[in-house]
This record gives sequence, C-alpha cells and structure tokens, in this order.
Amino acid sequence: MSRNQTEQMIQDDLDYCYDAVQDVSRTFALTVAELDEPMSRDICVGYLLCRIADTVEDAGHIPPAEQRTLLDLYNRVLDPDDDATIAEFRTAVDEWIPESPDDDWEVVAQSPRVSRAFDGLDEDSKAAIRPPVRELVSGMAMFVERYAEQGGLRLQTFGELEEYCWYAAGTVGTLVTGLLSRNVDDSVSETLQNNARSFAMLLQLVNVSKDVATDFEEENNVYIPQELLDDQQLDTEDIRREDNSEEFVPVIRRVVDRAEGYLDGAQTWLEAMPEIRGNTLSAWAIPFLLAVGTLRELEERPEDVIEEGDVKVSRSEVTALFTMFAGEDDPSVAELRSKMRQRPLDEY
Repeated sequence: MSRNQTEQMIQDDLDYCYDAVQDVSRTFALTVAELDEPMSRDICVGYLLCRIADTVEDAGHIPPAEQRTLLDLYNRVLDPDDDATIAEFRTAVDEWIPESPDDDWEVVAQSPRVSRAFDGLDEDSKAAIRPPVRELVSGMAMFVERYAEQGGLRLQTFGELEEYCWYAAGTVGTLVTGLLSRNVDDSVSETLQNNARSFAMLLQLVNVSKDVATDFEEENNVYIPQELLDDQQLDTEDIRREDNSEEFVPVIRRVVDRAEGYLDGAQTWLEAMPEIRGNTLSAWAIPFLLAVGTLRELEERPEDVIEEGDVKVSRSEVTALFTMFAGEDDPSVAELRSKMRQRPLDEY
C-alpha cells in the first residue's frame, strides 16, 4: 500500500470516529465539536478507545469471566510492548456483538478502525492518551472480577464509588492534562494535575446520581453505595418500584452533595487550562456547567431519578449555554456557575 493510500485510510478511519462519537455520546460530541485540531481528534479517538471497554464492561449478556478476558486482551492491545493485535480482540469479541448492534456495539465492531485512527496520531498524543485509557480498562476489569458472582456491579461504600468513578472517568482529566501539560510552565502544569481529578469525579458522580434507575434496568449495575441504601432501609430491588421514589430522595441528595464537593476543584482546573493545541475553554466549560445545571435539577426533583430515569437540563438551557460561548470572548465560568446554580440559564 502506498503512503498516500495509507494516509487516506487513516483519514477515513478518523472521519468514522468523528461520526461515531456523535452517536454514542451527546456530551463528548459537543466537546469534540468545540475543539480545534489536533486536540479535537485526540479527544475523539481517546474517548472511543474508552467507550469500547465501557461497552464490554456494561454488557449484561457477557459472563463476567469472559468480560474480564476480553478487557485483559484489549488492555494488551493498547500495550506497545505486547504483541496482541486489535484483530485478535475483534475476533474474540465477535460472538458477543448483538445481531442488530446499537451505536455502542457498532463502535466495538469497528474497533480496528478506531485503533488505526489512534495509530495515526502523533507520538506525543499517543503517549499522553495510552496510559489513562489503559488505567480505565484495567480498573473496569478489576471491578468486573470483583462482582463476578453478582453478575453486575453492587458498590458497597462511598470510597468504592469514588474508586470506580476514578477508573470510569478519571481518564478525562488525566488525558486532557497530559495532552496540555507538556506545553505549559511548571506552575500551570501542577495546577492542572492537582485538580484534574475533581473535574472527572464531578462529571461521573453527576452521572451516577441522575441515572440510578437506568443503570439498574439496562446494565444491572448499582453504583449507589449499599451503605446509603442501608441507611434508608432500602434494597437494590426497590429501585424498580416507582411508588417509593420519595424514600430514595435522601440517597440521591447524599451523592449530589459529594459531587458538589468537587465543583471548586473542577473550576480551578478549567480556569488554569491553556488554549493551546486546539484546546478551547468552551469544550470543557460547557460539560462542567451542564453538570452544575443537572445538580440543580437533581436537588429540585430528586424523586424523578427513580420515577422517570434520566434527569437533565432542558434543551432550551443547553442552547442558551452554547449561545453564551458563541461570541469572540469567553464568558466568566464563575459567573455562569453562580447563575445556573440558582435557576435555568434560559430564564434570565
């Protein structure tokens, strides 16, 4: 294959990745769209590498032992010193891909394309992306094995919840920080590294809070710590009962409170972030502020987590937020955080 043909194949695979991220994650699609190159492609491809592992981990139809085997193999594929290939992973996972795959499983089916797009990135990007993605994969494999007998995650304590959140979302903060910190002075790099965890933990804890019923029904996973359920004399199966949603209110509020504890650190991370390598404030400030708005909604109607499932801000507020960042000058993140904490942005 000629060099031009190779470059065209890599570009085709990258184009596929841009299309795929639109299908599997509204949040990351918005983030990628706000970035410029090379940051845009780095984040897009890095996210899809994570999504492949996440789909395998969430698959209730795959026996836990096989999930662990697949995740371990995928981790080896990502290890530059291992001879495992993405073709081997694709062959191994083939029997578990549904006959009519949804968007997530379509990305797994197309994992060789994602892998080739990753191989086409520059060496600095690959060096920054690979370690946090592999940490995510190994962490997911560990949790699958830990709860193999239950057939789904059943987190027991707040500490374990935060451990899981780190593996599931810590990739975001460390990956972005790794891509940027090589090009800034030591003080900025230190601030980014010290606060990257807060950004990742905030987003993941918000997801845990708003998706309690959805995670249980669709994935047979319960991320709400058992110790919180015990405090309210609740059981896992009570999540299925819409008539007792009020009993879950204290549980949801305690997770929301924990998420709020990361707001200041996440804002510090944002405000220290340099706009280099195609990075933009809006790409990360928008998901941060959407998390702020979601926390507001969760505090106002926590019972909806059980009664209706996914709790989120309105489309009109999302539009209003994007409009704020559409001008030449970025708005104040602190000011928007204060406003959205009080009431929807589209009501001002």
